[in-house]
Amino acid sequence: MLTYRYEARNTSTGEKVKADVQADNEQVAAKLLKEKGLVPLSIKLDKSKSGTRGLFKKVGSKDKVLFSRQLSTLINAGLPLVQSLRSVAQQTTSRPLKVIVNQIVTEVEAGKPFSVALAKYPKVFNRVYISLVAAGETSGTLDTGLERLADQQEKDADILSKVRGAMIYPAIVLVVMIAVVGFMIVKVLPQVQSIYAGIPGVSLPILTRILLAISHFVINYWWLTIIIIVAAVVSLSWFRKTEIGKSFFDYAKMKAWPFGPLFMKMYMARFARTGTTLVASGVPLLQVLDITSDAVDNVHIAKSLKLAEDKVKGGKALSDSISNDPNFLELVPNMIRIGEQSGALETMLDKVAYYYEKEVDNEIKTISTIIEPVLMVIMGIMALIIVAAVLLPIYGLVNQSGFLNNV
Repeated sequence: MLTYRYEARNTSTGEKVKADVQADNEQVAAKLLKEKGLVPLSIKLDKSKSGTRGLFKKVGSKDKVLFSRQLSTLINAGLPLVQSLRSVAQQTTSRPLKVIVNQIVTEVEAGKPFSVALAKYPKVFNRVYISLVAAGETSGTLDTGLERLADQQEKDADILSKVRGAMIYPAIVLVVMIAVVGFMIVKVLPQVQSIYAGIPGVSLPILTRILLAISHFVINYWWLTIIIIVAAVVSLSWFRKTEIGKSFFDYAKMKAWPFGPLFMKMYMARFARTGTTLVASGVPLLQVLDITSDAVDNVHIAKSLKLAEDKVKGGKALSDSISNDPNFLELVPNMIRIGEQSGALETMLDKVAYYYEKEVDNEIKTISTIIEPVLMVIMGIMALIIVAAVLLPIYGLVNQSGFLNNV
């Protein structure tokens, strides 16, 4: 149940009344007020009491897939859209999605198209989703469009899950390395200094002195160290959201070894899969390019797609528009060219998507094979630096003792 703040006029006394009422949607709230002898003047959702503030970000991909499939099945069975939406709202276990669907029901009952009602929640339903629903409404194939959406969402979620899984191991190893180095700097190195402090004439090597300086700073100014780390994390997070920062990180994703090939293949799969779904739903090619430029989620590929869109407007074929573009792998324009020549663009895009989805799996296996020895080498180098900082003074002391004995 949602909480609505209303203002109404009492039909018996003529007085204005302001209070709250709980109902599933705005229409039900208005009906309840009329039953109480009140004429509603305004009814607004109270987000703070309904628990909807900030919930729209928490609708999971699985919930959206299930929503699309259930709605497609109910519409295909002949149920009206509003009844289908209400049924899905009752069945879903996601409270945020339940809230959103109830609001969409109110909008649709008020006469708004389903796609327009969805557009009010861009954090949950992206442009691809809204465009496919709009195309389905226009062509009378909403159930088919929703089924395609569910398939695409599942495949997108599967690729993202695999990519994230490939990055978990390096992240864990990195955290362990930082923890070990921190322990050595804070606990071990100060003891080394105390050992050599009582021996006259011992000069510590430059490497040991550098690490000891870092150790002293961390121990004596630990609060400043924390501030610096927090400031660095916050600054990096802010920088990533800026236009320059997003451009930098998106370029790094495409080019940085060893993850560059993985991300490139993921972007190609996402472009082709989104394009397949849109073309199959009858969305015009120019609109397909516009929508996929957002769906790919990489500013450099998005720019290439915008340029391709302008070239297509000028009468150029899509395959020619993206040929020799460094932001597209060579197979993509070649397969699109075959699709354009044979009149089977949708089929060719689907084959491209399937191919690169398999390539993502292969790339993840390759990275898993490479990353372990690379990380071991990095850990070895770091350990060597720490050990050298500890042992070099000993060798210096031994050499000095040998020289004095000879004298």
